[in-house]
Amino acid sequence: MSTKDVVSIVMLVVGIILLFLGYQSSQGMDDRISEAVTGEYTDSTLWYWIFGAIGTVGGAALFLIGRR
Repeated sequence: MSTKDVVSIVMLVVGIILLFLGYQSSQGMDDRISEAVTGEYTDSTLWYWIFGAIGTVGGAALFLIGRR
């Protein structure tokens, strides 16, 4: 297993963890109130989702491209 594979797997796992944390954060009382009042989630929840998506997609792409 090359270093590239290890980095891609770590990125994928961290991305999935961040997506899970974003989901957990969105279910909190502060996010529910914020969404009810403003129609948007809090900034921290959005950052979890943004970086989670980047990490997941980037890790999967790097892993699949590295397999060629």
